[in-house]
Amino acid sequence: MGRGDLSDEEWARLEPHLPTNRGRGGRWQSHRRVINGILFRQRTGLPWRDLPPCFGSWKTVHDRHRRWSADGTWERILRAVQADADAEGRIDWSMVSVDSTTCRAHQHSAGASTRAPKIPVRRRSPARHRPDEALGRSRGGLSSKIHLAGEGGCRPLAFVITPGQWGDAPQMIPVLEEIRVPRQAGGRPRTRPDHVGGDKAYSSRRNRRHLRRRQIKHTIPEPRDQRANRRRRGSQGGRPTGFDKTIYRRRNEVERTINRLKNFRAVATRFDKRAYVFHGTVAVAAIRLWLRPQ
Repeated sequence: MGRGDLSDEEWARLEPHLPTNRGRGGRWQSHRRVINGILFRQRTGLPWRDLPPCFGSWKTVHDRHRRWSADGTWERILRAVQADADAEGRIDWSMVSVDSTTCRAHQHSAGASTRAPKIPVRRRSPARHRPDEALGRSRGGLSSKIHLAGEGGCRPLAFVITPGQWGDAPQMIPVLEEIRVPRQAGGRPRTRPDHVGGDKAYSSRRNRRHLRRRQIKHTIPEPRDQRANRRRRGSQGGRPTGFDKTIYRRRNEVERTINRLKNFRAVATRFDKRAYVFHGTVAVAAIRLWLRPQ
C-alpha cells in the first residue's frame, strides 16, 4: 500500500457502495486500484497521462472518474458514506457552518467545447453540467468558487460549485438544500441541522427568513451598514438580530474543513475543463475525508 492509498479499514467502508457488474460484459474491474489512482492524482495534481503505471492505464482511471462524475455515482457514494457515519453517531449536527473558498483555475481548465457534454450510452447531459463551466474572471484571473457546508467534525456535508466572482449570500440556501443524509432505518433523509453559522457575507433578510421558516437557529453577524439601515427605518426595520459570540467561535470548523479539502492539490487548483468533472473531483476529496478515522 502506497502513501495516501486506501487502507483495509477504509476500503471495507467504501466497497459496499461501489457499482457492481450487472449482466454480461461488465466493465468494472479492480475498483481499489483505480480509486487509488484517482486519489493519487487528487493529492498530487499531476496530469492524467503522467499517472504511475502501478495504477494501470491512465485512460481507464480518467474515464472512470469522468463517467462517475457525469452520472452522479460519486455523489451517491458520498451520501452513502455519510449515512454510515450518521448511523454510527459520527456527524455533529449541533453546528453546521457555511463558507466559501476560491480555487485558482489553471490555464488547462479553460477552452472547453461550447457543445453540451453527453453521458456515454445514456445520451443526456450530466446533472452537474453548467453552461458557464463554473469559470469566472476577476482581478486574479480565472477561478472557481466552492460554497461549502461543514459539520462540527470538520467534514463537508454539502457543496456547490460556481464561478469565482459569484457572491456568497445568494448561495447559502442552495448549499443548505444540498444537505441530504439518508437514514439507514428508512424514511426521509435528514436535511436540517440544529444550528447554522456564517460570517457577515451571509447576512441578508432572505437568508434569515429562510432559516426561520425551516425553524433552524442561526448565528450570523449583522454588518454595520445593515444595522444602521435597520435603525434608520425605525419600527419598520424589524427587531435586532440575535448574536452569540460563544457559538460564533465554532465557525472556524468550516474553515478547517476547507483547509483539509484544499490539501488535495487538484481541488486547490482547478485543472478540469468541465464543471461536472471538477464537481466530481471535490466529491472524491470529500469522500476521502469521511473515510478517514476521526
